[in-house]
Amino acid sequence: MALISYDDTNAAAFAAGRELGWDGLHRWRYAVQQHLRPRAGSTLLDVGAGTGTWAGAFTEWYDIRVLAVEPAAAMRDRCPHRPLLAGDATALPLTTSSVDGAWLSTMIHHVADLDAMARELRRVLRPGAPVLIRSPFPGRHQRITLFHWFPEAVRVLATYPGLARVRAAFARAGFPVSTVEPVAQTTAGSLAEYAERMDRRAHTPLQLITDDEYAAGMARLRAAAGTGHGPVVDHLDLLVLR
Repeated sequence: MALISYDDTNAAAFAAGRELGWDGLHRWRYAVQQHLRPRAGSTLLDVGAGTGTWAGAFTEWYDIRVLAVEPAAAMRDRCPHRPLLAGDATALPLTTSSVDGAWLSTMIHHVADLDAMARELRRVLRPGAPVLIRSPFPGRHQRITLFHWFPEAVRVLATYPGLARVRAAFARAGFPVSTVEPVAQTTAGSLAEYAERMDRRAHTPLQLITDDEYAAGMARLRAAAGTGHGPVVDHLDLLVLR
């Protein structure tokens, strides 16, 4: 079960506040390409595809088939990408050995059974195909802007599965090799834009702190927004498993 429920309200907030422009993701384009090595005729599985930002980007960047799978009906309603299937990471509606890679972006903390997810991905992936996980991990949040302005959210992050736990689950499922690297992204053009777009309902860690803690963080962010210059650049980890 997900940590939060993606109903219509949360899905709309996610679409408005979390979707990133492709021009700010050029380092992700390069990083994913190095590990996925996309080629004509290959299929990438986007698990927990949300509103389809990444599925659309990969289709445009690499000219490959991207199959999106999303469990929340409210998210699927806002996802223009096709093909799009209902399903979750522990019960994928796919045949065995049918995809050439899997992409999981900021969603593993919603998966209660990591071992089941890893086994299911091992089933649907062709031999040698990679799993690419984009995620904040506990203890590796120092270059993520959200946790600077909302430090109380770090305690929520501490409940997310850590690198060691994720690696162990995938190793048991037949992914013995893993690498991790931080990848930069331009999250907003300025701190003022970042503050303007901030919506608690779009961020799991912010939904799980108190109202007073959220209000204090927004006060800090708004006070700094008028003096901040330059884009907001975040670094999230890319964990690659084979």
